[in-house]
Amino acid sequence: MRDNIRIVLVGDNGVGKSTLVTALIKETFIVNVQAVVPEVTIPPEVTPEKVTTHIIDTSSKSEDQDMLERELRKANVVCIVYAVDERSSFTQVHEYWLPLLRRQGVNLPVILVGNKVDMRDEDTGRATVLEDEVVPIMNEYREIEICVECSAKALLNVSELFYFAQKAVLHPTRPLYDARDHAMKPRCTEALVRIFRLCDMDGDSVLNDAELNEFQRKCFNTPLQQRELEGVKDIITASRPDGITSGGLNVEGFLYLHLLFIQRGRVETTWMVLRRFGYGDDLGLREDFLYPECDVPPDSCVELSPSGYAFLTEIFKRYDADGDSAFCAAELDNIFSLSPGIPWKHSKFPDSTVTNAAGNVTLEGWLAQWSMSTLLDHRTTLAYLAYFGFPGDVRDGINIIARHSSASLRRRKRGKQQRSVFLCYVVGARRVGKSSLIRAFSKKPFRSDYTPTARTTTTVNAVDVKGAEKYLVMQEFGPYDTSVLQSRRQLESCDLLVMVYDSNDSASFAYLADLRRNYSLDSLPMMFVATKSDLDYVEQRCDVPPDIYCRELLLNAPVHVSAKHGQLANVFQRMGTITRNPQSATPSVLLARPNRWSVARILGISALLGISAVSSFAAYHALRYWWSHIFTKPAYTPKRNEL
Repeated sequence: MRDNIRIVLVGDNGVGKSTLVTALIKETFIVNVQAVVPEVTIPPEVTPEKVTTHIIDTSSKSEDQDMLERELRKANVVCIVYAVDERSSFTQVHEYWLPLLRRQGVNLPVILVGNKVDMRDEDTGRATVLEDEVVPIMNEYREIEICVECSAKALLNVSELFYFAQKAVLHPTRPLYDARDHAMKPRCTEALVRIFRLCDMDGDSVLNDAELNEFQRKCFNTPLQQRELEGVKDIITASRPDGITSGGLNVEGFLYLHLLFIQRGRVETTWMVLRRFGYGDDLGLREDFLYPECDVPPDSCVELSPSGYAFLTEIFKRYDADGDSAFCAAELDNIFSLSPGIPWKHSKFPDSTVTNAAGNVTLEGWLAQWSMSTLLDHRTTLAYLAYFGFPGDVRDGINIIARHSSASLRRRKRGKQQRSVFLCYVVGARRVGKSSLIRAFSKKPFRSDYTPTARTTTTVNAVDVKGAEKYLVMQEFGPYDTSVLQSRRQLESCDLLVMVYDSNDSASFAYLADLRRNYSLDSLPMMFVATKSDLDYVEQRCDVPPDIYCRELLLNAPVHVSAKHGQLANVFQRMGTITRNPQSATPSVLLARPNRWSVARILGISALLGISAVSSFAAYHALRYWWSHIFTKPAYTPKRNEL
C-alpha cells in the first residue's frame, strides 16, 4: 500500500479551492486568502489512513497552464471543484476539466466537489437540477469516484472531502464496482470467488461458522461473536435468501455481502480482504506476494520444508473429490483453477511422475512432482504455494540446503539438515534405452516403439536409501547432451551422472568414453548402466572393455538391466546410495586417494621384516650364549682329595 498521496485541486477561479485547504488546516473559515496557497503536507499520524498526504492548490489562469499540467502528472487523485451557486463552474466540469484530464493522459480517480453549499437557495430547485446532472456525468466519466458537496464557510464535509480523496487512492471503487450497472466487476468477482474457495477448508462450498471466524481473524485480526455472525446472516437472508444454506454462507451470499460493503461506502473493507490475500490495485496477485525475496547461495539448493510437504498433502486430500487417493484430470483442473494453470504442461506431466494404472496422479506422485519443481525452479513453488493459500509466509514452505561437499560425512554426524532431492543427468548415445530406463523409474509400462527424445524430459520418483526416502530427479536431454555438459553452471547442479550404453550395440560405450574424454566430467559422481540385458551381449568397440574401464576409474562395474522385462537390479536404489555418499563414485576423488592396498602391503611387509629381524637378533644371541657357555666351557676334573 502507498505511504504518501498527492491530492491536486483544480477548478475555475473563485470556486473556493484555496478556502477549502485553509479551512481544513485552520479548522475555521478565513475570508481573505491568497489566490493559490502553498503545498500543504499532512503527517500520517493525523490522517485516518496513516499515510503522508500532500494537498496541492492550483490556478486556472492560462499563464499557469504548464504548472497545472506538471502537477496533474504527479497527482494520485484529482478534486474538480465547482461552486453550487455558480452554474457556469459546474458546466466547466464536463466541458473543460474532465476532457482536459483525458487529453493529458491522466488516468486517475476523480472527486467532484460541489463547494459553497451554504449559498444554495433551496427554494429555486437548483439542488434537484444539479443532482440530476451529476449522475449522467458520473456514468460518462467512470474515473469519477464520488461527488461530495461541502462548504468551507460552514466547515461542512471539509475533512470528509479529503478523506474520500485518500480513499479514492488507497481503496478505489473503480476496479471493484461498475456504477453504471450497479454490479461488481468481473475481476473483483473472480478474486472474491477464489478467496471464498481458499477459506472453504472442508470443500463443501459453504463457509460454516468456524470458517467464517477464521476468515475474519485472518483479515481483521479479530473473531466474530455468535450474535454478530447471526446478524450478518440475517442481513444476507433479507435481500438474498439463496446466499444462505443450512450449513452457513455460500459463494452467492459471500459476494452479496461485499457488494453491500461497496454500495454503502465501505469499500475499504473489501480492499482489506483482497490485500490480505495478496491482491494489488489492479486485482492481480502482487509480485512480492508470489515471489518474495529469497536469496539462494550458489553452493546451495532448495527443497520443500516439512510444513511445505504437510500443506501440499492437505491440499491433495481436500481436492481429491472422489477420495480415491489420486488426482484425475478434472480434479487437477479444479485445484489449478486457483492459479494460472498447471505449471508443467511442457514437461509431459503427469507422465513425469508416479501415477496409478488409470494414469491419475497419486499422492506419492503429487509430492514427488513438487519436490522436483522446487529443486529445479523454487520460484514456481513459492508462487503456487501462494496460489493455493499457504498460511503465513510462503518461504516457510521451503528449505535452503547446502549441496554435498567434502565435509558431507562430518555434517551428517553433526546432525545437520540433509538433502532429500537429487538431480541425475542421464546421458548416452541414441537408441540405447535412456527413455525406457526413465519410464521404468516412474513405474510406467515399457514401450516397444522408438520415439527420439526431441527436448529435455524430466521425471521424478522416490527411492528408499537405508530406510530414508530420497527423491531422484532424472533428466534426459536428447540431442542436447553435449551442450549441457559444456555448461559449468548445469554441471554444478548435477548430483549424479548416469552413463547409459546398450549392451547389444558395440559402439554405444565408445560414445560415453568420448564424452568423458572431451568434457570435464571426472569431478561428478557417475554410474554406468548397461541396458537391454535381455538381448545377446556383444563386445564393445572400445580401447578398454566397460568393466575394466570402470575398474581403472575405481568405480563399480556397470549395472546390467532390462527395462523391457523389469530386470532392474536395484539400479535406482544404487543411484540413491551414491547420492548419499557422492565421493564413493567420483573419479577425481577416488583417483586422488593413495593406493590403500599398496600402503597396507608395504606396512605389512615392513612389520614382518621387523619381526624377523628382532627374532633373528634374539636367536643369534641365544645361540651364542648357548655355544659359549655350554659347548666351549672346559670339562670339570675332580681334585685328588675329592676322590
